[in-house]
Amino acid sequence: MPLNIAVQMDHISTISIAGDTSFALMLEAGWRGHRLFHYTPDRLAMFGNRLFASIEEVGVRDEQGNHFSLGSPVRTDLAEMDVILLRQDPPFDMNYITTTHMLERVHPRTLVVNDPAWVRNSPEKIFVTEFPDLMPETLITRDAREVDAFRKEYGDIIVKPLYGNGGAGIFHLHEADRNLASLLEMFSQMFREAFIVQRYLKEVRKGDKRIILIDGEAVGAINRVPAEHDSRSNMHAGGRAEKTELTEREREICARIGPSLKERGFILVGIDVIGDYLTEINVTSPTGIREVRRFGGADIAALFWDAVEAKTGGA
Repeated sequence: MPLNIAVQMDHISTISIAGDTSFALMLEAGWRGHRLFHYTPDRLAMFGNRLFASIEEVGVRDEQGNHFSLGSPVRTDLAEMDVILLRQDPPFDMNYITTTHMLERVHPRTLVVNDPAWVRNSPEKIFVTEFPDLMPETLITRDAREVDAFRKEYGDIIVKPLYGNGGAGIFHLHEADRNLASLLEMFSQMFREAFIVQRYLKEVRKGDKRIILIDGEAVGAINRVPAEHDSRSNMHAGGRAEKTELTEREREICARIGPSLKERGFILVGIDVIGDYLTEINVTSPTGIREVRRFGGADIAALFWDAVEAKTGGA
């Protein structure tokens, strides 16, 4: 049976289709004959225990500048959907968290991907700390004295917002850099939360690998190499994608975290690995599947819908 699928995302008119994972998932769903709907998070409305949204039927085409068409908005009880894709980009703030509470009202009768309660309870830079032996030395704090002591012990460090995304706000500070105090003052003014400090991994110059897992199993990877004068490898920040294969260490990492991903209902996950270290577990709106496919890797969108259809009885 075809599925009714609603995609909660940033407006489809704003996306860059060449590298957008949500778009790739929508294309595959359309090719399979599923019926697609689109809405942005601000359209959610909870009345009593029922969740509504003003949704538009959407058609998608892999044509730059002509990639979508939308029907008229219709206020719809989201319990009528078979699947909801939770795909808006962070920041992972109270607005994002509120949408997860609202989506819980329909999940799991309507399958929300990824599970909204576990998305809320698994912030990407905190979830990874459940596997301390897999990650580089990491400090989460607002205390400047703690950060100063950490740098004295480990030398070069990375400082970044705890709930940021896309490489925004990431700073590489050398052991003798005199900007640390000013940076921490700025972060303290900008963010109410703690921030994250990690030992700098020089292996990042060779790339920051994004590995995609479906239902806890590794299915593909892409290496992201930072620009010459940047420490960030994120594609949004100018990183260059290149073909790659998984190492034995990376397979070990995936095998270790896979059971936890399945237990939490995370169907689509993207992890980041630098050298031998796991640095993030991305569960909100992980990206990278179009790049994997472009370099001859697996059709991860197809594998994703195979997993969803197996859970919902759709075909």
